[in-house]
Amino acid sequence: MTNVFHGNGESPRHHQRTPTLPFAPPVFVHAIFSALIVYIDQNLNRNLGLPASIVFRNQTSYNRFWDGRNYLSVIITSVRNLSRSFLACSSIHTYIGADKPALQAARADTEHTVRILVAILYATKNHLRAEWGAEIIPGTALSPNTGNPTTVPEYGDLLPQGLKGLDDRGVGLPLQLTFFVEQYIKRSFDSGAFHGPQASQMQVQLNTLTEAYGRMETIRLTSIPVALLIHQKQVLSLFGCMLPFALVDEMGWWTVFIVAMVMFTLYGIDGIGSQLEDPFGYDRNDIRMDAIVEDIREEVFVLLEEWKRVGEGGGEMFLGKGGSGGRRTGVGF
Repeated sequence: MTNVFHGNGESPRHHQRTPTLPFAPPVFVHAIFSALIVYIDQNLNRNLGLPASIVFRNQTSYNRFWDGRNYLSVIITSVRNLSRSFLACSSIHTYIGADKPALQAARADTEHTVRILVAILYATKNHLRAEWGAEIIPGTALSPNTGNPTTVPEYGDLLPQGLKGLDDRGVGLPLQLTFFVEQYIKRSFDSGAFHGPQASQMQVQLNTLTEAYGRMETIRLTSIPVALLIHQKQVLSLFGCMLPFALVDEMGWWTVFIVAMVMFTLYGIDGIGSQLEDPFGYDRNDIRMDAIVEDIREEVFVLLEEWKRVGEGGGEMFLGKGGSGGRRTGVGF
């Protein structure tokens, strides 16, 4: 696996400031307002204590974050399963009796398709970040700061040669790439490399991958209604204004400190919720999609290299040349 941290052990995205700093002005205003309420209550002998309650939401935003992470895991699992099946079932032993050119073509087709599976992960990440076009240009990516193309290689070498993206016409690249994978399954079934139930199960995996991609896209494109966000801000501010009245009789000047701490907590929760609503970006609290995708790429490529080694030199995967896949003796079986 790749080391997803750099330098001092933090992700390169960890330079983002914490979400609590922008809340200092409203917290300060509520503290000053609390001090005014205490002063009026103690010096003018007015009973200003009022009951108050508040309901705020944070679960919805966290559900979006958690669901996004789970759907990414579904896509990763599907890529792993399909890669394993393609490599294991299209081994050199599958094509017994085939001539060498046909065998080489079949193995090249398998490798090409496995690389496309890895490209689907990158394409999904870029699509969710609205980085249109970056996935089509070999050896380039979009800068998260400026949005301009950079010369950082990413995954152009994984895509089919001559691929034309259709993002400008409303078709996401992940969906385009699934066509290549399904066509490979069909070709392998027709050639006898996969039997019927096996090919059917692979299509189920591909459909599961596509469904998870669609659900992640729904999270990205469906924002929290503006009316709800405005109402939540109003309720939060109203609660901060009423809270000193509820505390002043019992707490006195401690009301200032208590209100400041309570409002700091509530504004912080509200800020965290606003960050988690779109969990696919570059913020510190977002899903670490870059590191996750790079790890899966290395994992699949290790399997691919092992598969190529066995195809060129013989033997069994993970056992070395001349290794046997038979049952071992003397180990309690």
